[in-house]
Amino acid sequence: MSETVEKTEAERHRAKMAKRKAVQDAEVAGKTIEKGLLIVHTGTGKGKSTAAFGLALRMLGRGHRVGVVQFIKGAWHSAERDALVQFGDQVVWHTMGEGFTWETQDRARDVAAAERAWAKAQELMTDTSYGLIVLDELNIALRYDYLDLNSVVAVLAARRPRGEHRSTSAIGRPVRNALMFSGLR
Repeated sequence: MSETVEKTEAERHRAKMAKRKAVQDAEVAGKTIEKGLLIVHTGTGKGKSTAAFGLALRMLGRGHRVGVVQFIKGAWHSAERDALVQFGDQVVWHTMGEGFTWETQDRARDVAAAERAWAKAQELMTDTSYGLIVLDELNIALRYDYLDLNSVVAVLAARRPRGEHRSTSAIGRPVRNALMFSGLR
């Protein structure tokens, strides 16, 4: 009796998974346009930059180049940087900030640093050799109005033509700006 029940359960499971596989296969077959993503890492805890650097490792593993622009962090030592620069020319890293905003306490310097970082980010986003651009602490630069939010959103919305598979990862705590990005595709 139990062997019959087990056989029936196995057949039911196999049929259920076959249906699920057919649905998945049809969904994947219908996705014919390659497109990059805008991935926003935000929240009050730790791990946002680390999550983006995990994406960087994934892209490197697939043979793509990665660009990193740090908007706020200055000379602060980063173990992630130490690891990723081991990939040589596959990773380009630009630390453009002068330190956390509570350390510099000079708005004009912070704005100038954010503008330089944004110019570098735009340069990297137009370079088709990159598979991922990490914009570390961009959301903080937007939170403190170091950059014009509408201009940044416009550039991110137009960052790649249809059919190109390049992604951008924006990082930082302020959720209000991250929500602005949610409508971008």
